[in-house]
Amino acid sequence: MKNNSKRLFSLFLLTIVVFSVYSFVQQGQKYIGKDYFDSEDFQSKLYEFTNNIGPLLLNPIDADEAKKAVTVTENEIEEHRTRYGSLSEQIENINSQYEDRIAEAIDSKSTKVKAALIKERDAKIDDITKNFEDDEHIKAKIIDSKKRAIDDYVADVSSKKRDLLNNYRFFAFKLTDVDTQKTTTFGDVESPAAFSIKYGKGRELLESNSINTDYSSDSYSEGNSWYGGSDSISTKLEPSDIDQALIDKTYQYEGLITIPKNALQYAEFATDYKAFKANQIWYSIIWGLGLVSLVILFVNWKSSKKAFLENNNAANWIRQWSIDVRIISLLVTIWALFISLFVVENRIEYSYYHISVYQLLRIGFALVILYFILWIFLAQLVSVFEDLNSEEKRVKAYQNSLARKAFEKLQDLFLNRSIGFQSVMLLGIMFLGGLGLAGSFLTVQLFLIYIPLFLFILLPATLLFLTRMSYLNRIMKETEQMAAGRLSNEIKIQGKSALATHAKNLNDLRDGVRTSISEQAKSERLKTELITNVSHDLRTPLTSIITYTDLLKKPNVTEEERHSYIAILDKKSQRLKTLIEDLFEVSKMASGNIELQKQRVDLNQLLQQALAEHEEDITKSALDFRVNTPEGPLFANVDGQKWWRVLDNLIVNTLKYALEGTRVYVTLRQHNGEAEFVIKNVTKYEIGENVEELYERFKRADASRHTDGSGLGLAIAQSIVDLHAARMKIEVDGDLFKVTVNVVSVY
Repeated sequence: MKNNSKRLFSLFLLTIVVFSVYSFVQQGQKYIGKDYFDSEDFQSKLYEFTNNIGPLLLNPIDADEAKKAVTVTENEIEEHRTRYGSLSEQIENINSQYEDRIAEAIDSKSTKVKAALIKERDAKIDDITKNFEDDEHIKAKIIDSKKRAIDDYVADVSSKKRDLLNNYRFFAFKLTDVDTQKTTTFGDVESPAAFSIKYGKGRELLESNSINTDYSSDSYSEGNSWYGGSDSISTKLEPSDIDQALIDKTYQYEGLITIPKNALQYAEFATDYKAFKANQIWYSIIWGLGLVSLVILFVNWKSSKKAFLENNNAANWIRQWSIDVRIISLLVTIWALFISLFVVENRIEYSYYHISVYQLLRIGFALVILYFILWIFLAQLVSVFEDLNSEEKRVKAYQNSLARKAFEKLQDLFLNRSIGFQSVMLLGIMFLGGLGLAGSFLTVQLFLIYIPLFLFILLPATLLFLTRMSYLNRIMKETEQMAAGRLSNEIKIQGKSALATHAKNLNDLRDGVRTSISEQAKSERLKTELITNVSHDLRTPLTSIITYTDLLKKPNVTEEERHSYIAILDKKSQRLKTLIEDLFEVSKMASGNIELQKQRVDLNQLLQQALAEHEEDITKSALDFRVNTPEGPLFANVDGQKWWRVLDNLIVNTLKYALEGTRVYVTLRQHNGEAEFVIKNVTKYEIGENVEELYERFKRADASRHTDGSGLGLAIAQSIVDLHAARMKIEVDGDLFKVTVNVVSVY
């Protein structure tokens, strides 16, 4: 019981300290060492008064003198004359304004109206014409405009002067013009003053303009123009801007502006002044109590701390919550604490205006609420601090937090952000729709608001949700079909939603599976063909070697036959050697285990060498080679030996498979920064449509393999081209066979 009393008393002292600190931060600069006349409210009134006494009281404009001083410049004349275009443009404008109206008068047979309109139009045209013919004519208009502006301004000043004297009669002043030494006095400046401010004699002078800066001519703001309305030209100018009619001057004054104490009763801020003085006393008492309470708490710190921490049932109850719930509730309590402090401070500050028993009860009730909120805040703060004051406790608190558990369950929702955001948005719309439905039963106004929201937001959102669920079911059904191996049906793609993207991905997956199956079958077929072709191409020369070796073993072989057999054995051995070397080379190239010795090579010269190498074979063949090469050199950074092999293989390939009696076109040219080599011919054998297979090893255009060759020529050429980061393309159009090789050229 004793500990509880200590806790309550310590909490009471802490409440006073907290409110004192809050009010000191909020109001300290306003009330400590300050006066009401330092406040922004009063300073704005003083500024308005000093800004207006010059043009309204001290140095008002003399209308007659101002009118005599009116002048007109050539620029003003020219500006007013051409403001709405040239003479022809203005006349055309006038005619267009009256054209329809005169036509209507003619149609209605109103001769008088017609005559009046024509007369009015002609008068305006005559006036505009005079503007361009006579400077004095338009000058008189401008002078009249400026004089009327002066009259309007003087009338406005007279009205504002009455308002100034009525609204600011609590001010008194005695001011002397520094230049003319003319002194103007208003009110009783000799009476004891509640406020005074001096100008001059070592202080800043009071500066005042001759023209009231707050003045604005309504007629000018509507349009300082020759237009009487938005669509008709007037022959009379509107009043000018006062800055054009008058020259603003600046006057300097020294003297005194005061507020006599006996005039405070007339001031609209009299109550504010008294409230300021009262609040200074109130806050001084509050801050004094806060300081005393802080000293008592400090002196009894150990017992106060023990009262807060030990046997705190509220803290023990709050500790049962998860750490994230406690932190959120602590933040809410902090917000409520500031709101409560604001309410108490606000009621105390404005208590002077509504002083009563009821107001005192309201302040007391607000303090009680503040007391309980502070008690809850301390209990929450203790529970959070005790569970986060060590690394082990922090880890345990995090493991048991609701946020971690919820995050683990919800993080998969945003693996696809579109679905995550749409789901949250739909749930939000459903939630707000439910709130709106509940609210619509309370008042007719809410029901009328709810109807369009239901029709244009909630209902479309619900239909969208159901449509997406239907589409999801369709996708799931088609996915089951794919899993069962039925890949013929394509999932229909609807819209551009995340589900549509998923359906597209599933279709791509299905196509990928189908392509993979097709490629796998093709790979198996090519593997079988490769084994068959390699076996055939190796067995053929090997069989010949074995056969002729057996023949050489016979004793009755003549010398001539022996030489013949040896020649055949040599030929077949060379054939077998070439085949093995080509196979070994293409394998090295495919694995990248080969180095290029690049240098600047003349491709034109290299091609000529390759053609010269096969000149005898070309001559013997029944082919007509048409070679087209550039006149000068064509350089590229290539491995000369390897690139020669590319050209050699392509030429040999042409000699083997080109149809006899046809032409072979060989072209080398510079094209788009590249050296382009093209060789095309008519094939001896039918190639078929699958051109890509010609790149495969041991693949021949001669499917029956009657010709002499390894079937590796194009495969080797392609590998060399790839190693050079160049391009090789085979095109077949019927029996026309074309190979194009491109490599970057250099200079």
